[in-house]
Amino acid sequence: MSNQPSGLLTLTDIGAADAPCCPPIAAQRIPAETAAVLAPAFKALGDPIRLQLMSMIASAPDGEICVCDLTPAFDLSGPTISHHLKTLREAGLVDSDRRGTWVYYRPRPGVLRQLAGLLSVEAPSSV
Repeated sequence: MSNQPSGLLTLTDIGAADAPCCPPIAAQRIPAETAAVLAPAFKALGDPIRLQLMSMIASAPDGEICVCDLTPAFDLSGPTISHHLKTLREAGLVDSDRRGTWVYYRPRPGVLRQLAGLLSVEAPSSV
């Protein structure tokens, strides 16, 4: 369940389409409402463990990865890994499916493209 009041944009809303959510930050100021929606995704990626988890999920050969393959890669308890994965999921960066006793995670490419596009910076043209 979301902590945001109904009627507000969510990362899912702005990341659903492949069209950019907003111009790159180097082009113009981000509206406050958009910044409030995007900030939790960047905050989630600001943790080194979550950044590594996101990398493992995004680079999974089959497009998804089982939590059983993620947990052994870290010297952390299963509940701690689950907490980090929940944070990524709540930030809108990954989707998950339970299959029996295991949960499989896959990246949300549209959302990742949105975040990457927001950070793109054009090289200055030569004079």
